[in-house]
Amino acid sequence: MSHQGEKAGQYPFTKGIYEDMYRSRKWTMRQYAGFSSARDSNTRYRYLLSQGTTGLSVAFDLPTQIGYDSDDPIAEGEIGKVGVPIDTLADMEVLFDEIPLDKVSTSMTINSTAIILLAMYQVVAEKQGVESHQLRGTIQNDVLKEYIARGTYIFPPQASLRLITDVFSYCNEHIPNWNTISISGYHIREAGSTASQELAFTFANGIAYVEAAIAAGLDVNQFGARLSFFWNAHNDLMEEVAKFRASRRVWAKIMKDRFGASNPKAMMCRFHTQTGGSTLTAQQIDNNVVRVTLQALAAVLGGTQSLHTNSRDEALALPTEESVRLALRTQQVIGFESGVANYVDPLAGSEVIESLTDNIEKEVFTYLDKVDELGGAIKAIELEYFQNEIGKSAYQYQQDIERGDRVVVGQNKFVDNEEARPNVLKLEAKAAQGQLRDLEAVKTGRDQVALEKSLSDLKTAAQNIETNLFPHILAAVREYASIGEISNTLRSVFGEYQGQ
Repeated sequence: MSHQGEKAGQYPFTKGIYEDMYRSRKWTMRQYAGFSSARDSNTRYRYLLSQGTTGLSVAFDLPTQIGYDSDDPIAEGEIGKVGVPIDTLADMEVLFDEIPLDKVSTSMTINSTAIILLAMYQVVAEKQGVESHQLRGTIQNDVLKEYIARGTYIFPPQASLRLITDVFSYCNEHIPNWNTISISGYHIREAGSTASQELAFTFANGIAYVEAAIAAGLDVNQFGARLSFFWNAHNDLMEEVAKFRASRRVWAKIMKDRFGASNPKAMMCRFHTQTGGSTLTAQQIDNNVVRVTLQALAAVLGGTQSLHTNSRDEALALPTEESVRLALRTQQVIGFESGVANYVDPLAGSEVIESLTDNIEKEVFTYLDKVDELGGAIKAIELEYFQNEIGKSAYQYQQDIERGDRVVVGQNKFVDNEEARPNVLKLEAKAAQGQLRDLEAVKTGRDQVALEKSLSDLKTAAQNIETNLFPHILAAVREYASIGEISNTLRSVFGEYQGQ
């Protein structure tokens, strides 16, 4: 397949979505962070911004991700562990205290409760005097991959799709510069997929979202321009560069040929990349710095729009400030010292890269044909097709490591018998106690009548399939309704997904 006449910034965007790529503007350097409490996370964000981060990336704790308040018995032991706990608007106000939301782009890794967190973000911005059309950022909002690879779903797939298309529709009118979904291959790869499966299964989900949005009456040329993707970067430098290039070409063809998109922006595969968490080793953690550097380089050579670099100690704990700084400096050295940002698609024309790109594209379309045969992504999820394919690949990968066919430096080869345990970040139990105290204060200080009316209105709206739920969730958020109260209101109408 020859693509010699192609240019960056033109369909099918193999060489990049912008003509000049990084020569006119560097990728957004994000560092994913959130832990302990909104106050501690705010301190980390302000530190990162002072060190040259150009966008924030918020990690939420598990109860927040699955719609439970910190004072729910199910949340015990999980408050603030893997991200920041957000119970009400009050937490969001603390999280973004003194961070100018008209100047900073924010990415929120949140799925089942994405509509609630975005509503909170909008209200915090209003309180800062920032209008919604000034907000820039992304919510992950990709629930289908939760059924496949991660498990933080709440509602059945059709109800989840409704919430997602409600976000598309609301943002189209009110938050036009917001990326309404980040369709995520990252977690599919973390679960053990191959590079081609990462793209194929993510694009299968993407097709389902586009079909749902069109069915809801939205224009593909409008909402299509606000879709974005989230890829993993692994250690095989050449394969990863080819994967990123192939992802743009494949998505452009899907949007043009399958959905008839004519707006070039609706055909662009814009993506954020995070280096591979599953590639980090607990042994010889300094080796992780080298792995992350190679992975970040692959993302830049492949033309990412945004990048997060993992920290060296993340196989052991949440990263220390020192480790986070080194991870950010890795991006800055690549961006400002390596020279690779001076060229558009620097590896184009290499026989290795071009043939790998073509092969990945071919494999992706073969998988997509199979998903179509099964009846689409939701049917494939119900039949556990994706889950089984990923399981086979993960098993093969692990077998290769155990047999020594795949070398992991410091783990199955070049092993040190004596290793000093590095200092790691320790979370204080008192942060969780503080969260519970703050939540109790908010819950007792609210206007109970206004709160109950907002939740009752939300329930009525949820019962009518034609009603967009975003304005009703916004109204509840303004009354300091908690994430658990809003989620439970929706649970009472939609039910919960139990899985297979």
